[in-house]
Amino acid sequence: MLRNDYKPEGTLPPTQNAERARWISCLARAPQAWLEERLGDSCEGDLQWLRPAETGLMMVQGRAGGSGQRFNLGEVSVTRCVLKPDPARTACAQVGVAYVMGGSHRHAQLAAVADALLQEPALHAHWNTVLVEPLLQMQSEQAQTRNAQAQATRVEFFTVAREAGSGADDEGED
Repeated sequence: MLRNDYKPEGTLPPTQNAERARWISCLARAPQAWLEERLGDSCEGDLQWLRPAETGLMMVQGRAGGSGQRFNLGEVSVTRCVLKPDPARTACAQVGVAYVMGGSHRHAQLAAVADALLQEPALHAHWNTVLVEPLLQMQSEQAQTRNAQAQATRVEFFTVAREAGSGADDEGED
């Protein structure tokens, strides 16, 4: 029977949970080659697999108009894993978790190792500077580029009522 005041060992305070959710999301969207370049050595050695990488399907939901009722949009493939990196190689004793879209087990492994390294207090500042900050910057720039491209193709449609309303003042001046 669980007590209401039960708090599992290693549970993070709410602000750190939000920060962890931010970096997990960032790592899940990171290009695999980019992560491999920065984490390749940390993923070698004896990884302790608590949940080996496995691929499955997840239902994706959308909202009508962005704020309306939810509806099931479709399914996407997702790969997840839970592991502990090799403490002799990484000086990390934390458990890392990753969920990534697609079927790449290696991408999930890299993201889980990064999650574990970012949770280790002695290593957090280094890995935050090496991984999370550049990724957030890169993802922000990509979003700005996508928005600029979308704005460049934007079409304004005028209705007859709008045009008639704006020309009403001009008719009386003749």
